[in-house]
Amino acid sequence: MEYVLGIDIGTGSVKAVAVDPDGKSFTERQQHYGFNSPNPGYHEQDPGDIWKAFKEVVGEIILKTGAQPLAVGLSSAMHSLIAVDEDCNALAPMITWADNRSSVIAQRLRATPEGMAIYTATGTPLHAMSPLCKLIWLRENNPDIYSKAQKFIGIKEFIWHKLFNEFVIDYSIASSTGLFDIVNFEWYPDALKMAGINDKLLSRPVPANYTEKYKVSLPDTGLFMPGTPVTIAASDGCCANLGSMADKPGVAAITIGTSGAVRVASNKPLPNEAAMTFSYILDDQTYICGGPINNGGIAIQWWLKNFSGPDLSTAEYEVAFEQIAAIPAGANGLIFLPYLTGERAPIWDSESCGVFFGVKLQHTKDHFSRAVLEGICFALKDVLDAVQQNSEPIIQVNISGGFVKSEVWVKLLADITWKNLAIVQSDDASAVGAAFIAMKACGLSQNYPAPLLSQMRFVKPDPENAAVYAKQFEIYRQLYHDLKPTMHQVHQ
Repeated sequence: MEYVLGIDIGTGSVKAVAVDPDGKSFTERQQHYGFNSPNPGYHEQDPGDIWKAFKEVVGEIILKTGAQPLAVGLSSAMHSLIAVDEDCNALAPMITWADNRSSVIAQRLRATPEGMAIYTATGTPLHAMSPLCKLIWLRENNPDIYSKAQKFIGIKEFIWHKLFNEFVIDYSIASSTGLFDIVNFEWYPDALKMAGINDKLLSRPVPANYTEKYKVSLPDTGLFMPGTPVTIAASDGCCANLGSMADKPGVAAITIGTSGAVRVASNKPLPNEAAMTFSYILDDQTYICGGPINNGGIAIQWWLKNFSGPDLSTAEYEVAFEQIAAIPAGANGLIFLPYLTGERAPIWDSESCGVFFGVKLQHTKDHFSRAVLEGICFALKDVLDAVQQNSEPIIQVNISGGFVKSEVWVKLLADITWKNLAIVQSDDASAVGAAFIAMKACGLSQNYPAPLLSQMRFVKPDPENAAVYAKQFEIYRQLYHDLKPTMHQVHQ
């Protein structure tokens, strides 16, 4: 059984997907791990736990398929930061993208011309998720770790060092650090100066097709056969666009997992200072531009677990969504701002909070449930509108993530965005995209696989529902601006 293995190193789990030579995924494995929050706003992980999960999913796929992969491609979450010694031993827990401790630093940078110039040059929004802001926080608040570090790396670099004993970073992950010049493909001096470091403290940048052959002589053996090519590939967001067949202009990708994102391919960066959309590198010809939201699946999980029971079974979840489908579009005027964990694009406000607006006696629990789903989709439309200001017209949106299994949720998204949606991959799009990059890098295919219409399911918006949502969306956007001062008062 011949296959290429795509591996996505995510925030909550490592996922591995076996993809056949025609580009079709046929089996997957996943290993979860947790996080620690020792102080409010902190979100930390042990990189050793992630390495353990990585090895476990590889072993499970090989056991399941009964064969070694032809090649391996790696995807990973962005914005993580690990201070390590010269042997890649972590000096402190990994700080993930969800960590909010440097939010004040991000606010400070956004208010300066120097900060906005760094945003334009690096394509990375000025936010607490950015390793740039994390480094400044370390320098100001934990100088001992900051000064001891021999390298500052992310989780994929940590895994790669375990495999090949070298510090390298793909252009895609580098372009999400706030430290990388996305036009000249090199570390950006002004950002390094802002962080107080030089490029010797960072990994060597390499393109997405950078490939090494696995060597059995390394300390951790038994993963792959000696000589197996491993391609460094790209970030999870960029790989998700590729795995969702949305790597051409005019076709956007929307992913909803715990969080969510809107992304579109472009042959150049697409900066938007007002919405601070990102421009990350997929490969030497393609940028993936868009914006992330904090509150995707986490918002509906919060609602259902707290107001329907903490241990809902799969069947009970299905009943809850059936009840949501029975509520009319617009939830009878009930609107939800889903900023439960603050928000990233397009408002970039860590002090924002969730709000139910328009509550009346007529509203039941099912109305609130529907309003939560609609609020998540409104947040994604807000980002989609910002991306469309500078991109080519978007005529189709390819979708991925766990939400695609919910018919009502997919229908809501089509109606609210007023876009034709296409479900392309049911398996993890980021892992599939990493496999595609490995296929091309290793000569197993000349080009990335093209979408097959027979494998795609299309969902079109309903004009009547879309008209309801168009009116509500204007209220949704106005609500945040009206309530922003009050939200900040509550936060303080």
